Amino acid sequence: MTHHTKTKIDVNCDMGEGFGPWMFGDDVDAQMIPLVSSINVAAGFHAGDPNVIERSVRMAKDHGVGVGVHPGFRDLAGFGRRHIDAPAAELVNDCLYQLGAVREFVRFHGLELQHFKLHGALYMHAARNEEFASALVHALQGVDPELPILVMAGSVVEQVATSLGQPVVREFYADRQYGDNGQIVFTRDVGALDPDRTAAKVLRACQDGTVETVDGTTVTVEFESICIHSDTRGAHELMRRSREALGQADIEVRSFATT
Repeated sequence: MTHHTKTKIDVNCDMGEGFGPWMFGDDVDAQMIPLVSSINVAAGFHAGDPNVIERSVRMAKDHGVGVGVHPGFRDLAGFGRRHIDAPAAELVNDCLYQLGAVREFVRFHGLELQHFKLHGALYMHAARNEEFASALVHALQGVDPELPILVMAGSVVEQVATSLGQPVVREFYADRQYGDNGQIVFTRDVGALDPDRTAAKVLRACQDGTVETVDGTTVTVEFESICIHSDTRGAHELMRRSREALGQADIEVRSFATT
């Protein structure tokens, strides 16, 4: 498969990850939103609450940015990064509940929900666990068969969704390390990243379709969206430099939902 340099790419970021009086990311969100084309809004389980969700959606509307729901494990204390051993059906119900919450605020602001993206440990669970991935995609087929799922290329949930005809959007992680299997190396804290190196990594992925792994080898990556996590240290600078690099290479940043 030959890789062609991308002329346009979606850039997504997690938002609305404050809770109650804890306004983590509030300033970061305001800085990041002009630089992205899609956001993933925390739905109250790992972070977020009704006021935070509403503000995030309103901000997205003001900036013409696509809104997705970002369901996670029910784990505010662990920020959804700890695995919870729960039956697939229970986790699917958690996801539907969070989907409904964000979708109502999206409707309230006269928008349509653009996509569905799992958060943290639940994202990795769907990437590996066929029972959960299958139950989740079947549920989405019932409530919204046109709703794209943001996935990691080569993951179980991508395979299940593709086989059932649920649209998928594959992601490239600018702020995560890759293993030789082309999958991200899951870690709670990636530390401080170099903005120039991150921007170069993004540009290389868009132009050559490759990324260097933790072991120094090169693997191919297929993707339609770039993700930079808002809770990565120095996220704003990583995003700003990456956007600069894309702009200099004449690669337009716009939502995957726009043709």
